[in-house]
Amino acid sequence: YMDVVKIGRTHFMDATPVTLGQELSGYFWQLEFGLRAVRHSLEHLSRLALGGTAVGTGLNAPEGYAERVAQLIAEYTGHPFRTAENKFEALAAHDAIVEAHGALKTLACALMKIGNDIRMLASGPRCGIGEILIPANEPGSSIMPGKVNPTQSEALTMAMAQVIGNDVAVNVGGMNGHFELNVFKPMLIFNFLTSAHLIADACNSFNDHCVVGLEPNLRRIRENLENSLMLVTALNPHIGYDKAAEIAKKAWKEDKTLREAALELGYLTPEQFDQWVRPEKMVGKAASLNTEA
Repeated sequence: YMDVVKIGRTHFMDATPVTLGQELSGYFWQLEFGLRAVRHSLEHLSRLALGGTAVGTGLNAPEGYAERVAQLIAEYTGHPFRTAENKFEALAAHDAIVEAHGALKTLACALMKIGNDIRMLASGPRCGIGEILIPANEPGSSIMPGKVNPTQSEALTMAMAQVIGNDVAVNVGGMNGHFELNVFKPMLIFNFLTSAHLIADACNSFNDHCVVGLEPNLRRIRENLENSLMLVTALNPHIGYDKAAEIAKKAWKEDKTLREAALELGYLTPEQFDQWVRPEKMVGKAASLNTEA
């Protein structure tokens, strides 16, 4: 959808144009960077405290036990587990879990934003933004026939709210290592695994029952684009900010188009307006989806 020009929005207000593809590419990169954060956290998680015994000294552990056990676990799981360089840190703190769950929280924040954007862009069908169409997964609301509610967005955002709540518990658990041992690991692991499962299940459901069925509402997109006063921004380099603002305010106050207001004020000719106010020329370059960057 890189060629579908639509109005952008900042502060919940009309802004200069973007393409639908550019808007969606922002979501793509949020998830890409979130996944990178998760992968980055795995290196710290892979360091095992086994062999440190009671307080990190390794008392009563056989020679080479820590290294051999880590090797066997790595072979069994297929993951690069290794013995922790410092068993005192590994036993007394669980910063690796805090860090890794922080990465999950980053993903949850991104998914919360994406879910909310999708349901707001799909709001309507006639009295909202209505620029995208979402699949009709349910026959209607319990009282309003034919109403298509954004239930997948709602489910996604509720799940992500729980993940963000879990992060608070993980942070509290992480800060409660006392002296040579942190005893909060059962709570830490419970919340960590819960969050991981929530994100995975919610993403699969949101993808299968919403994202793959998304379609642009081209009529509504064009209607909103043509009605936006922020297209006047294209006139700034030609007539200056103050005159462009005067055009926008006149159009808003008198319920006129930008073109009508500009011509009535005499700041430019019809030919100049048509040449300078071209939404498709205001969207810059196509967004990159190259994950090698």
